[in-house]
Amino acid sequence: MKKVLIIIALAFFGFTSVKAQEGGAKLGLHFGLPIGDAGDISSFNVGFDAAYMLNVADSFQIGPLVGYSHYFGKEYDILGTTVKGDDIQFVPIAGSARFFASEDFFFGADLGYAIGIDDGNDGGFYYRPKLGYGLGPVSLIASYSGVSSDGNSFSSLNLGVEIGF
Repeated sequence: MKKVLIIIALAFFGFTSVKAQEGGAKLGLHFGLPIGDAGDISSFNVGFDAAYMLNVADSFQIGPLVGYSHYFGKEYDILGTTVKGDDIQFVPIAGSARFFASEDFFFGADLGYAIGIDDGNDGGFYYRPKLGYGLGPVSLIASYSGVSSDGNSFSSLNLGVEIGF
């Protein structure tokens, strides 16, 4: 019985470690702490994205990515009245690349354009360097995301999860 359990465990863990480097559809969710200009007017950030990664080498993937990022406006107390700042939203459209340093650990970046979808938000250049650790079909992601336009930037430090299909 022990041999059967060991074989099942090895097969399961062998499958999940290979799954970390497989291409295909990826769905991610992250929570972020706004910094810089964004930190002055936003309290936190939530975003999600969808990508389709293609294996172009043993440890390198590229693919398209689209997402949604929402910066929630801070509340201010002005002369005894609470005023809520405007929320800022972006739809990033980018190319994504990843390099696997080991079976489970990877680093990469998303580069593209973020469309501003709220009034007065023109969008801008989108960038998101990231580190990830694969746990089978689920990866833990730490990233820095930013949108730069006309000398302004909306940036955040993020933690999230990603599921591969």
